[in-house]
Amino acid sequence: MPRIALATYDPGPEPSKDSDLPGLVRALRETGAEPVAAPWDDPGVDWSGFDLVVIRSTWDYSWRAAEFAAWVRECAAATRLLNPAEVIRWNTDKRYIGDLAAAGVPVVPTSYLAPGDPAGLPDDHEYVVKPTSGAGARFAARYTPDERETALRHLTRMHDEGLTAMVQPYVTGIDVTGERALQYFGGRFLHASRKRAVLSPGTAYDADKVAHPDLEPWTPTPAELSVAEHALSAVPDAPELLYARVDLVDGEDGQPRVMELELVEPNLFLFLHPGSVDAVAEAILKAAAQDLS
Repeated sequence: MPRIALATYDPGPEPSKDSDLPGLVRALRETGAEPVAAPWDDPGVDWSGFDLVVIRSTWDYSWRAAEFAAWVRECAAATRLLNPAEVIRWNTDKRYIGDLAAAGVPVVPTSYLAPGDPAGLPDDHEYVVKPTSGAGARFAARYTPDERETALRHLTRMHDEGLTAMVQPYVTGIDVTGERALQYFGGRFLHASRKRAVLSPGTAYDADKVAHPDLEPWTPTPAELSVAEHALSAVPDAPELLYARVDLVDGEDGQPRVMELELVEPNLFLFLHPGSVDAVAEAILKAAAQDLS
């Protein structure tokens, strides 16, 4: 009976925001596994006591990047970690978008502003500023050229905290066709969802935001599947991926482009796709069995 840890986070007195976790634990238990949901930063957890650790909902990691990176190293040294540590290291810094572009993957054009860099902000189109290490629209906002001074204060705040900023044109297609999330698990397409735009005009970068507004099931087009699979094939060294989420938006040409590639702790939206729970549990069990063989 494999012991499997599902790494999550402890939000404090509030209930866990990972609504998928209880059902996934039940599904794994029904397969004969011994699943445990455990906060990644709990010093009382002996990760070496598990046959497999699956990162599921460590949704506070971007606020504690150095601590999380140390935990990933230690956990991977103690047992098998999925996704693999090298994938996590690469994907926690959104400069990976440059790697995807270099591999010919259609992406949203992106530039980067590290602390000390000149503030190269667009002066002829609306744009988005957000950190290269972030989740849930944390420290993200959209600006018009006329809002440059507000954007500069945003940059200063991020740079003061040691964060590198990324700047992308605001893709207007998202207001029409939304953002699509294509989920893969165990190397296969699992399901897809669509949500409307997260960033509203005038919303402050440090305001609370709804990360997945108006989420609904989605049937991906052949073009969307092609771009998603191209992006996954471009992950360096073609490492083993247990799970992946490819977030797509339509470019000015109407064709899908990668907004982000989520390989650390993507929300699976199993509550929206309950028929996928068994497939996820089976893929996790298969990964654990490979390690035991």
